[in-house]
Amino acid sequence: MAEEMLTLPKFEEASEIVKKVTQETKLVYSKYFSEQTGNKVYLKPENMQLTGAYKLRGAYYKISTLSEEERAKGLITASAGNHAQGVAYAAKLAGCKATVVMPTTTPLMKVNRTRSYGAEVVLHGDVFDEALAYANELAAEHGYTFIHPFNDLDVATGQGTIAMEIIKELPTVDYILVPIGGGGLCTGVATLAKLLNPKIKVIGVEPAGANCMQESLKEGKVVTLPSVNTIADGTAVKRPGDLLFPYIQINVDDIITIGDSELIVAFLDMVENHKMIVENSGLLTVAALKHLNVKKKKVVSILSGGNMDVITMASIVQHGLIQRDRVFTVSVLLPDKPGELAKVANLMAAEQGNVIKLEHNQFVSINRNAAVELRITVEAFGTDHKNKIVEALKEAGYRPKLVKSKNIYDV
Repeated sequence: MAEEMLTLPKFEEASEIVKKVTQETKLVYSKYFSEQTGNKVYLKPENMQLTGAYKLRGAYYKISTLSEEERAKGLITASAGNHAQGVAYAAKLAGCKATVVMPTTTPLMKVNRTRSYGAEVVLHGDVFDEALAYANELAAEHGYTFIHPFNDLDVATGQGTIAMEIIKELPTVDYILVPIGGGGLCTGVATLAKLLNPKIKVIGVEPAGANCMQESLKEGKVVTLPSVNTIADGTAVKRPGDLLFPYIQINVDDIITIGDSELIVAFLDMVENHKMIVENSGLLTVAALKHLNVKKKKVVSILSGGNMDVITMASIVQHGLIQRDRVFTVSVLLPDKPGELAKVANLMAAEQGNVIKLEHNQFVSINRNAAVELRITVEAFGTDHKNKIVEALKEAGYRPKLVKSKNIYDV
């Protein structure tokens, strides 16, 4: 076991090895988040990595430690997407055959990217844990060399090279925020950060609907969640790595959990203020900035990946616009006679509301002449503007009711 431990020499070796395949991801100072939080906030943009995520580091370092015989057998892994691409790309560079088992719910972009690096992709199971079990079956059946996406100390060592880069660039860093799925990234980063400077605080960040590490820490042992429910697909893990858990217990100072609605806000914040696409799991550390009860500290948020398909992106933008009152739906009752719709349209125009959808329902009342329902979906400048439009409708005698918006851009 001793030679398997996470040691400074191993981290130094890994840092040199992963440099051969990784892109330099220099820290980005965030004026916006610094002003929002009262801290000096820096972003570590691993979403700009060659495979769109940090996972290439652990995969490539792990493969570098394998014997020729182990490589010749062919590699197999299970992944919700980013580790898959890391292994596929690293295996291609190393000249190995790779098979990747992915959950059937994996975004199409991640599946296609993994195939584009030359790996054979097998889709199996609804969640990562089911894909993982099947990958182990295939490994036993065909004699493949299995590379675990997180529960492996060599993989964690490769991921920890991020901490080496952060501390070299910002030696006076106070806090490092790290996303947690199974715990590989957090184990590597936290362990190396504490080896280099025990005063650095390392905070793990999990989705509220997949907080397997937080629950395990509470119990003092690795536990399995009955189910997971989060839009952060890359961190939707039921059970953290048992090999990693002791390192997390010692080196992680706290765990913050984040709700899905916070990730939606964080996505828009990143697009609007940094022109960056960050996937939901990578946004955990952005959303967590508002939960830190400190001021005037140097904080680094690790953006773990940016592999998000366009359909997911569109859905998040839509929900984000609704959350920020940039889009809302209001229902009014009006007499079913010519000219009534024009009156409402003129009122909207006067208040600078941009109507994007109208629904006309004649069957809300027995007496159509007395009332028909008009549902208006409007683009506004924000909450104040929305309230102003609703107030104008009230003053005009329409008795407006706000309606929960959904699928606002459907035709």
